[in-house]
Amino acid sequence: MSKPVPVNDTDFDQKVLKADKPVLVDLWATWCKPCLMVAPIIDELAEEFSGRISFVKVDVDQNPKTASRYGIMSIPTLLIFKNGEPVSHIVGVRPKAELKRNLNAVLE
Repeated sequence: MSKPVPVNDTDFDQKVLKADKPVLVDLWATWCKPCLMVAPIIDELAEEFSGRISFVKVDVDQNPKTASRYGIMSIPTLLIFKNGEPVSHIVGVRPKAELKRNLNAVLE
């Protein structure tokens, strides 16, 4: 079963920027209710896209450097990286179908 993997300021570059496939980064915090609403959707997508896209979670309270580096002002924010570059930036809770379209677009 595929689940999003926690990453931090220290291993972000290795696990996201140097990844050999696209990576969806879920920037969230434990106190954020919308983040908790989007988490089960991310879990489902991680399962559906297993082997094609990696899924990681970054707790912005514990990893302020990563949040600052990408100018994260609101959470949840989902960033999709391809070849080490952010190619999609999604803020707030979005329907699963919309997130799937974003993920499929990265795979084309």
